[in-house]
Amino acid sequence: MKQLILAMACSVLATTALAAPKPCEELKAEIEAKIQAQNVPSYTLEIVDNADAKDPGMVVGSCENGERKIVYQKNDN
Repeated sequence: MKQLILAMACSVLATTALAAPKPCEELKAEIEAKIQAQNVPSYTLEIVDNADAKDPGMVVGSCENGERKIVYQKNDN
């Protein structure tokens, strides 16, 4: 019985650790690396509050428990 309780507790703790939200700066850096790998010459990534993310087509990430969004905009040359 003790082993079952221990296994369940470890399972819950592991699930919580995996579902931990990423900090916005870390997620932005990961997205930026992917964009640069595609050789996009000029773009802007911006971290904004949910209320400021007007165009859902420009949102490329969500961070801080869904409270903030990362918005992508390709700049014209």
